[in-house]
Amino acid sequence: MDLSNCRAVVTGGASGLGAATAAHFRDLGAQVTVLDRDPAGAEGAAAIGAHYAVTDVTDEASVTAALDHAVARMGGIDVCVNCAGVVVGEKTLGRDGPHRLDSFRRTIEVNLIGSFNVLRLAAERMAANGRAQNGVIVNTASIAAFDGQKGQAAYAASKAAIAGMTLPLARDLAGQGIRVCAIAPGIFGTPMLKGLPAEVQDSLAAEVTFPKRLGDPTEFARTCAFIVQNDYLNGETIRVDGALRMR
Repeated sequence: MDLSNCRAVVTGGASGLGAATAAHFRDLGAQVTVLDRDPAGAEGAAAIGAHYAVTDVTDEASVTAALDHAVARMGGIDVCVNCAGVVVGEKTLGRDGPHRLDSFRRTIEVNLIGSFNVLRLAAERMAANGRAQNGVIVNTASIAAFDGQKGQAAYAASKAAIAGMTLPLARDLAGQGIRVCAIAPGIFGTPMLKGLPAEVQDSLAAEVTFPKRLGDPTEFARTCAFIVQNDYLNGETIRVDGALRMR
């Protein structure tokens, strides 16, 4: 699929991996609508020439309104990239007692159910394109899906589910001409991670096999573009992690 003729929606597109993806797609000529819960993100979207819709990915009415807004502005949807997510660090049984159920539930709600909520409604609109290839969906998993560390039970579970549903989604949507892939990023230099002390960042980077550095969000964005552009990629979860295997 040619990105220069694509109409893409990117969730979590106000910062981090989502913002890098939205900007890269715009650089390649795609129309983009950013979906994010932060109203302040509208300014950044406008700066790259993207549309914007304040969106709660866990709420069906909110996502429906956002996608309708995207269709009205762009004329349709060809690509959906799900980057919206939350991170929680909490042991199953810690000094303060058992893992809080509300934080586990919230992580699953945003990372897994939120992604599924957006993609199922985006797929409905893609199917209306009426072409042999109607669209591409890219979800964000994590290497924590396979190498989850202590304190990552909630996060790893949500991301393992993203990876686990990739093939069934691809099979479900094949008849509508829609491909589905996922990316499992390693440790990337997002604003959240860049806010950590330099020695913490250096320690994390030292764990990467090669190159020994944090991933750049543009490398995630370029992987998204590659998936869209390669018509034979489907049902696959791609690790982008410098061969990092967490212990």
